[in-house]
Order: sequence, then structure tokens, then C-alpha cells
Amino acid sequence: MSDKVIIIGGSHAAVACADQLRKSGFDGPIGLHSREAELPYQRPPLSKGYMSGSVSLDRLHLRPKEWYSEHAIDLHLSSNITSISTQTKEIVAANGDRCEYGKLVLATGADARTLPADMGGALPNVHVMRDIDDANALMREMAAGKKIVIIGGGYIGLEAAAEAAKTGLAVTLIEAAPRILQRVACEQTADAFRALHQAHGVTILEDKQITGIEAGDDGLARSVDLADGTSLDCDIVIVGIGISPNTDLALAAGLDVAAGISVDEYGRTSNPDIFACGDCTVLPMHNMPTRLESVQNAHDQAGVVAENIAGKAAAYHPEPWFWSDQYDMKLQIAGLNRGYDMVIVRPGKREGSVSHFYFKGEKFLAVDCINDGATYMMCRKILAADKNLTPSMAGDAGFDMRAMLR
Repeated sequence: MSDKVIIIGGSHAAVACADQLRKSGFDGPIGLHSREAELPYQRPPLSKGYMSGSVSLDRLHLRPKEWYSEHAIDLHLSSNITSISTQTKEIVAANGDRCEYGKLVLATGADARTLPADMGGALPNVHVMRDIDDANALMREMAAGKKIVIIGGGYIGLEAAAEAAKTGLAVTLIEAAPRILQRVACEQTADAFRALHQAHGVTILEDKQITGIEAGDDGLARSVDLADGTSLDCDIVIVGIGISPNTDLALAAGLDVAAGISVDEYGRTSNPDIFACGDCTVLPMHNMPTRLESVQNAHDQAGVVAENIAGKAAAYHPEPWFWSDQYDMKLQIAGLNRGYDMVIVRPGKREGSVSHFYFKGEKFLAVDCINDGATYMMCRKILAADKNLTPSMAGDAGFDMRAMLR
């Protein structure tokens, strides 16, 4: 029987799992199979620094090429795994190659949702933003003076809008919901980002439904049509309407799948020899199935999976954090605001800094910190220690939250 650990995916979670396996004392063979040709890389900077040119491809790489050989990790690039045989404990690649595993880790990530082809989603200048090829294609087309329409007012759409505006494009952002960031942030945070983008010349259209993207005589997208009859001229379109977890392999292998690959607190799937981590998973958090789309979750959950494969029986207790950089605004989020019914606004000590605290009754859930790094770091520690920060404390500018950590 093989003692090999095979990791499917080239994501942050995949590399973090391989790294932690070695740090946890696992000295057996490790194989990492990525469907991409590029060395595994960071994804968040694709819609931030990489698009602006301030972050090079080398700096995106999670590890240099030699790291894999130095740690005896057998890296397979352009490796498209098409099926898993749980009976023979093998993975099967598109070229027919088979490889036996002792333990298998699915770190397959997620793909960007696209618009249907009959709505114009397959036109050559209609893009998503998920991988290096997406970013490179956009960078080749983005030039000052062009008109870009961005569909989706979440963080990916807003970050792309910021980079496009800084490049000198005329930017229009369309959000189908009544306001931007409706799924992930409070009105106060949305208001701050709306004002920021408008100050940089971005047109934001909320509560607008698109009916299709129309091609010109050259076969390229030339207008985005809205349900109210408006037609927006465009040279480029970015679709930022969320992601879909890559669960096909898991489903075909008979694993339990919900809104992602279902795992327990140890990262185990419904098959005891198969684990999963990162964006592709649904995990238990506060007794609720939860998907966490973040680098923090990918790294930490992958580390727990590795420790369990190495025999350490570690449970994962998520401590979520997220961030977004747009223009000169840095948003840092600690916690998960699910189920909040109250928001407390607390100005920061520096000019232009503010934090929005989320509560459910008296329970502190999360915080959005805008250019307020000191508050963010304190809140991360308060949440991790499960300290009882109350709405009255958060709303009292004179209350020193550091006292809660002494």
C-alpha cells in the first residue's frame, strides 16, 4: 500500500499543505499536481499590484522552483487530473497516467463564474479575474482612454475598477443588488467605497440588471445592455460575479458535496483517506456549514490537514481575516459578520481612518477597518481570545480596547 500523499491543485492551500507536511515530520513521498503551467502563485495581487505593474510574476510565486526539489515535493505542472478511483486509491490524468496514493488532498480551489455565451459571456474581450492568464489578457488590453464596464460590485470588481481607473480608463461598474458589497459588508463600508470610486471618476450603477453584451462588426463586445433600456459603450468587459468551487472530481468520486466539498473540523471528507482544504471546501464554523474565500483560510486549513495526515489529530478553528487595497484605502476585516443586526461606527485616531463593528445583539462578530490598522490588530486578538467587547465599548471613543488584552 502506498504511503504517498498526493495534493491536487496549485493553490495557496496546496502549497501550504505540502509545506506543513514536511514541517510536521512527514518524510514520505509527496506529489503536487497543478493544472496550470505556471509555478503556484498568489492570487489576491492579480487584481491589485500585478495589474498595476508594481508586483512582478516572480514575486507572485508562492515558492521558487528549487524549493520543491529541496523539500522532495514532486511538482507536476500542466497536470489535468480527470478522475479519482477510491477503490484502487489512484488518481487518473487526462493523458491516462495513473498514480497511487495513501492519502489524497483536494485543494482544487474555485473558478470564476462567467456569463452564458448567449448573453455575450464568451466574446474575446469579456474577461474574468481569477488566474494569471486572466490578468495577462486584461493587461494587454487595458490602455488609457478605453471604456471598460465591470459587472459585479464585490471586492474583485471594485479592485479591478480601481486599477482600471488608475490606468486612465473610463470605468463604469454595474451591480445587480441594491448596493455594492451587499453580500459581504454593511452600508457604511459600501458608502465609503462608493464615495472613493466616484472621487476617482468611476461611474457606479446599482440595482441594475444586464440583459446582454452586444458584439460589434469586429466580433468584440461593444455595448452592455441593461434592463431599463440603457446601452453602455465598451471596449473591455470584466465579469466579477463570484466564484464556483471546483467540486467535479469530488462529486464523481462519490464524496459528500454541498456548496463545496464537505469536510469536518479535521479537514476530512466523507472518505477517510481523502482530505480537502481552501476555497473548494465547506467546513463547520459555529455549528454552521461555511465557505471561507480567503488566503487565511486556505493557509490555516491546509496546515491542519497536513498535521492530521502526519498523525497529530488537530482540529481547525477558523479565525477569519480578509483585506482589500483600493487607491489609497486599505480595508482590513477581522471576523465574519454573518447574522449581524447592529453596526457601530468608531473613528480611528488618524485622519481618514474609521472602523465599522458588527454585532449580533451584544455579541461582537467582526470589524471592517478602513486605514485603521491598529484597531484591526486589536480586534483580531479580541476575537481570537473571545473577549466580550460590547457595542457600548466599541462606540465609546475614549474606551481603550488594549485594556481587554492585558
